Amino acid sequence: MLILLPPSEGKSTPTRGRPLDLDTLAHPELTEGRAAVLDALVTAARTLPEEEAAAMLGVGVTQADLVHRNRELLGAATGRADRIYTGVLFDALDLPGLPTAAKRRAATRVAITSALFGLVRPGDRIPAYRLSGDVTLPGLGPVAGHWRRHLPTVLESGRGLLVDLRSTAYAAFWRPPVAHADRVVTVRVLHEHNGTRKVVSHFNKATKGRITRDLLTAGQDARTPAALADLLTGLGWNVESGPATKAGTRLDVVVGAV
Repeated sequence: MLILLPPSEGKSTPTRGRPLDLDTLAHPELTEGRAAVLDALVTAARTLPEEEAAAMLGVGVTQADLVHRNRELLGAATGRADRIYTGVLFDALDLPGLPTAAKRRAATRVAITSALFGLVRPGDRIPAYRLSGDVTLPGLGPVAGHWRRHLPTVLESGRGLLVDLRSTAYAAFWRPPVAHADRVVTVRVLHEHNGTRKVVSHFNKATKGRITRDLLTAGQDARTPAALADLLTGLGWNVESGPATKAGTRLDVVVGAV
């Protein structure tokens, strides 16, 4: 079972640690694609006027430090990805605080989607960076389109169940082909209040973090969408299964029901 997570915009910045070495990251088949994005990002940060570089990243001029951070990526200190990514989902998941056995499972069962690196594993050493999934880089083009050309080599090579918890921007990096639909489950979180259901960003992120933590702690390896639905139900989640489609099976996790 592989759990695909989105990244976080917020990241902790390591104060010491060896510089980035792409050759040490998991999934070496992505090294060429990673190098292309890294080069385009650093070049843009160093050559574009600051306001233009900030606009490209989707940040305001008051966040110029994020442009400066990207300029220095090649020599910046790195840290484990499970400590670099912060925010609601990763706070709820708390990868560093998992029990020992669950940490071992996370190393092989969790992959974090990244606009810069394509996919990273919790133990990969990366620097803090700023690059969102909807950005277009000079000389490279849309990063989503770039990763659509590279990620199939990784995500379509496995045989186990793929649990897709990515947000919309990062779902565009890879969409399962029909041939793999039977091994893909997309999880949607719905917040129910007074009989009305809707997606609420904060609840969505926090719930996905807690779901991932529960799956890693439980340790069971669901092999089918139905088995995953049963596992989550057994862990106390309110799960509703949708029909199988050419893009996979969707599970709705309903929280806050009254």
